[in-house]
Amino acid sequence: MTKTTSVTAPVLDARALNRATLDRQLLLRRSALSAEAAVTHLVGLQAQNVKPPYYALAARLDDFAPEQLSGPMAERRIVRIVTLRSTIHTHTADDCLTLRPLVQPARDREIGIFRKGLVGVDLDRLAALARDLVEAEPRTMKQLREALLAEWPNADPQALAIAARCTLPLVQVTPRGLWGRSGQVTLTTAEHWLGRASEEPPAPDAVVLRYLAAFGPASVKDMQTWSGLTRLRPAFERLRPQLVTFRDVNGVELFDLPDAPRPDPGTPAPPRFLPEFDNLLLSHADRTRVVPEEYRGRSWQGNLAYPTLLVDGFLAGVWKLQDDALVVEPFGHLTKAQRDEVEGEGQRMLAVMHPGGAYDILFGTVVRP
Repeated sequence: MTKTTSVTAPVLDARALNRATLDRQLLLRRSALSAEAAVTHLVGLQAQNVKPPYYALAARLDDFAPEQLSGPMAERRIVRIVTLRSTIHTHTADDCLTLRPLVQPARDREIGIFRKGLVGVDLDRLAALARDLVEAEPRTMKQLREALLAEWPNADPQALAIAARCTLPLVQVTPRGLWGRSGQVTLTTAEHWLGRASEEPPAPDAVVLRYLAAFGPASVKDMQTWSGLTRLRPAFERLRPQLVTFRDVNGVELFDLPDAPRPDPGTPAPPRFLPEFDNLLLSHADRTRVVPEEYRGRSWQGNLAYPTLLVDGFLAGVWKLQDDALVVEPFGHLTKAQRDEVEGEGQRMLAVMHPGGAYDILFGTVVRP
């Protein structure tokens, strides 16, 4: 059952939570942070596909250019690895080596889902063999699966590959992930790629503080949704004396850092073009601080997510680059002033991400597969 605060705790409505979260997410105003510092502050960027982290930073940073993320990735200061929610994230090297061990309990639970396909498989031996294979040379998941299947021919191939991914911190080696480059997913261990050992996982308390700095105010369940971890209530309780608490309109207790920004709910929020799978939309159990109830599920179709548009700080539509046009599909009516602002932000995004290109900006229906 969700714990609630006393009736005297201040109440933050969806708009107040929206402005606070946008400020933490560098979306209320663009930041002068470097790409690497922003990835640190945001505790990683969702990166199921190659391009989303670049668009995520373009929406958040002043004077961003894709090379500012691609460069540190080529230099192995930033990597792509499965961490939070069992999804690929772009993390700094330091966070890769600490956050990946932190979420190991979630990876262990994931292996359990596939236990029927792993009957007779010694997971310690599998991890050692997989490590030897990928550290000898980066391997595709297909190559790794086939090598492991030779050792355990009666096991389920998919289960073997997932067990390797869950027991080892496997990073995607470049050129995969670099802007303007192509490359299939090939994997090695984080330790081998970065040239240093994984560290002890940080105390959950430290990560709670980082989560609140980037996503707060938030509930225990919100952080569990973001991280994929469970049983985080004790960490919040240990931190309670140094935090402040609020309630949302449903009475759910929200925690926050005392000095974190909580702007006036009337603070203007410019439009922003976000990529698919942006963590802004995925990191709270209650997403109404960003996603109006009437638009819930509108940015998804099956397992496919669309790039999203924020207007006045809330989800207001989806977008797509189609041939030589940026096609914007608003979910509801936009005023002329809002359309002008969206068009201006679209022109800026195109100039940052596709300099020299010639794109029309069209309001209509995004071409869906």
